[in-house]
Amino acid sequence: MSALCFAHLRWNFVYQRPQHVMTRLAETHDVFYFEEPEFSTLKPTLKQRREGNVVILTPCVPAGTSSEDLIASQRYILDEFLESRSFSEPPLLWYYTPMALPFTRHLQGLRVYDCMDELKAFKDAPAEIALLERELMSRCDVVFTGGRSLYHAKRRLNPNVFCLPSAVDADHFAPRGRSEPSGLNNLARPRMIFCGVIDERLDVQFVEALAGELSDWSLIFVGPTAKIDPAILPQAPNLHYTGLRRYDELPAYLEHCDVALLPFALNDATRFISPTKTLEYLAARKSVISTPIADVVDPYGRAGIVDIAANVQQAATLARQCIRQPRTQQWHRAVDRILGDASWDGLVANMRRRIDEISFEHLQVAG
Repeated sequence: MSALCFAHLRWNFVYQRPQHVMTRLAETHDVFYFEEPEFSTLKPTLKQRREGNVVILTPCVPAGTSSEDLIASQRYILDEFLESRSFSEPPLLWYYTPMALPFTRHLQGLRVYDCMDELKAFKDAPAEIALLERELMSRCDVVFTGGRSLYHAKRRLNPNVFCLPSAVDADHFAPRGRSEPSGLNNLARPRMIFCGVIDERLDVQFVEALAGELSDWSLIFVGPTAKIDPAILPQAPNLHYTGLRRYDELPAYLEHCDVALLPFALNDATRFISPTKTLEYLAARKSVISTPIADVVDPYGRAGIVDIAANVQQAATLARQCIRQPRTQQWHRAVDRILGDASWDGLVANMRRRIDEISFEHLQVAG
């Protein structure tokens, strides 16, 4: 069976939930990953390339295309592609963005919405995204949410909503004596690290104040800047921004740092987030300090696995304690239990099982 995935994230951007899920789904399906359009051509066309077992589809349209023409162009490009493939049965339609609905309403096939974020709360979100998400939720056969907060926000919008928090490839991040990456440039220790997209979710005032409180530390931010002006990022001698790094480079960065940080602001954009990097930090056996994000407080903070800092001074105190007091064997055993229940392989197997159950129900109704 084929699967057609519609995503708001480019495949070669930060490697996260869509890439993990689609890579594993491609073990049993022919997976086609339909990205948001590029504005680079004189007439609508489609670029195709293969990344492992996944085929990446990038629609290309003329610059200045109106929103109405953009929908029509993407539908035209998609229909031409589907006609060229001549699928023997309708593909599985897998959504990461409601913005794909206007040019896919006409398609036949079981619909899945893997809701990994509250997209309408993000900076510069399209005005119509909330209405489109409600429609998508009503049309989908099964909905997955990337965290508990999202689940509670979405569970009444569809009869088949399942909470499947993001997972981790624990072996990928496990310490193994890697060489120090050149991006760290022998920076002073102790080192505190954040890995992820630097956007409106980052609490820049918190970061600036923390750099002042920990002036003898190096604070390292590994990831691209998106949707904010890089000029607003705090600057200090001990603050370092490496830019985007590949997924396979991240374990070495974590291995050569001392404490991991989740410095998220408490705002609409972070109300429902469930940071995947929490588990990646833990798999790297790093002490983690986080602002009080709901899906980090519960379960990780309540279990004593992640330290929750209500303010900058508390974060600095916790950081120094992490250096003075290494994590106990009890902490390591608790981390082992969490990692053992949170693999990407297990998550995708659970997704397949839910989809198969829904498909079987549909067959019974049709019969």
